[in-house]
Amino acid sequence: MEIQIQPMTREAAARISTWHYPAPYDFYSMAADEEDILELMNGDYAAASDSAGNLVGFYCTGNSARVAGGYGAGLYEDDTCVDYGLGMNPELTGQGAGLDFVKAGMAYVSDKFPGKGIRLAVAKFNQRAAKVYSRAGFRETCEFSSMVGGRNVLFIGMVYRFPDDARTT
Repeated sequence: MEIQIQPMTREAAARISTWHYPAPYDFYSMAADEEDILELMNGDYAAASDSAGNLVGFYCTGNSARVAGGYGAGLYEDDTCVDYGLGMNPELTGQGAGLDFVKAGMAYVSDKFPGKGIRLAVAKFNQRAAKVYSRAGFRETCEFSSMVGGRNVLFIGMVYRFPDDARTT
């Protein structure tokens, strides 16, 4: 899948906010309200489209990509990494396009933040995504729990270092 990344628009944010994921991934769903749209428009998010212009997902960086429980686990203490989050249209998940989608986002982050490693947090139950991240070169660094939607969720912290980066994860 060829991915084009552009600044988030209000139209894209409104569409993304209506995406609903099936259980157990449903905690990634948004409420489709103005608060969600404003979050997606805060400057940390970018929209991702395929070559036909169809909205396929989003990427985010910085504080918007962080999970609250990661602070207590020390996940965010390393300033040599940029925090990275992503979401794929639920109609496209589980169809084998995840690795291309993740790698497109990694290239976007690398261009936007040259010289930085990339850090993400993934819900531990989301083994489908964790496997894709591992295939993309991310390595697990820690586990932590965080409250999400009134539920205590276990997360895995993962880091990617570019090959010319001598630091280890």
